[in-house]
Amino acid sequence: MTGTLTNWAGNITYSAGELHRPQSLDALAALVAAATRVRVLGSGHSFNTIAEPGDDGVLLSLTALPSAVDVDSGARTVRVAGGVRYAELARRVHRAGFALPNMASLPHISVAGSVATGTHGSGVTNGSLASVVREVELVTADGSTVTVGRGEERFDGAVTSLGALGVVTALTLDLEPAFEVSQHVFTELPLAGLDFETVAAAAYSVSLFTDWVRPGFRQVWLKRRTDQPPADFPWAAPATAAMHPVPGMPAVNCTEQFGVPGPWHERLPHFRAEFTPSSGAELQSEYLLPRARALEALHALDAVRDTVSPVLQVCEVRTVAADRQWLSPAYGRDTVALHFTWVADTAAVLPVVRRVEEALDAFGPRPHWGKVYTMPSSVVRGRYPRLADFASLAAALDPAGKFRNAFVREALGV
Repeated sequence: MTGTLTNWAGNITYSAGELHRPQSLDALAALVAAATRVRVLGSGHSFNTIAEPGDDGVLLSLTALPSAVDVDSGARTVRVAGGVRYAELARRVHRAGFALPNMASLPHISVAGSVATGTHGSGVTNGSLASVVREVELVTADGSTVTVGRGEERFDGAVTSLGALGVVTALTLDLEPAFEVSQHVFTELPLAGLDFETVAAAAYSVSLFTDWVRPGFRQVWLKRRTDQPPADFPWAAPATAAMHPVPGMPAVNCTEQFGVPGPWHERLPHFRAEFTPSSGAELQSEYLLPRARALEALHALDAVRDTVSPVLQVCEVRTVAADRQWLSPAYGRDTVALHFTWVADTAAVLPVVRRVEEALDAFGPRPHWGKVYTMPSSVVRGRYPRLADFASLAAALDPAGKFRNAFVREALGV
């Protein structure tokens, strides 16, 4: 590896001695078999050391592998290569007349990396991005290939796996018929008297945004499927101009608003695929906790907003349906996700992150695996009932711990 390699935000500099971009699965398998330590770099949108292999390790990128996207119309599935990003997957799936049930706010992130860390969109009936995975194909520590499918006992540990089991070379995902979405933005939703459950269910996907400068939400984004009945939203006023979630940023980078119908993949993300995301001048944290405690948690954040707001760009509130993935932050419980986009100042942000964690601690939050957090690993581990099962699976597929870097060993105790 020549030069300096960082993540998208620039807050992590990778120390790996080697970066490889194999062009075939055989070359990938040979690299993995020969290496002492291996981690895979997805799109670089993680904000911690989850992808850091260490000085003695090999950092792999899958971007040079064939970017297969194979739709099976009869089975309503798509097999997608590990290096493909959601924007490309979505376009090709849509051309075939199908859709993914949901997408994250950015379409620029890799499919395999997003699934591995429990990334999600929003919607009370929408699971995490991992919830549509039907099959996982892995290159394991000795260079051999393992396929794990839905219905196998180990499947729910093999999907959201933090890269600790092997290199994900392909995923097979469930599809549904293509649909259209209209996006409506509202402004100034009060926190006082908020009926969170009703608001969160007001559209197929709902996001609330606030700067926590004062109580309440500056913006509400409703993404409504056009094949479902429309609903009124009397609690806030319709926006009169196109909006960007971060105050002061140009709305031209955002997906179309004002109720103009469009294909699912051009409305479910907040940001347009054809625009490069911002330079990464930010840090991010996210905490996922029981949706039934959402209103309590929002009031707890409101109580510390004077501490939070000076280093906050925007806070987004979304919902995620419960899933079965052992390491998913939405495992076993319908979830509310509280996301924080901070200024790009680690020293100023970390004390505020700790204060947020203290405010939310009573609600049993699980941090997003790819974001900035300071919670003790022992606390995090205690919030995953199937962690011991995952440790057993990791020991079976990777007995020497080739794919377990310092982050994984500390976070999971495996």
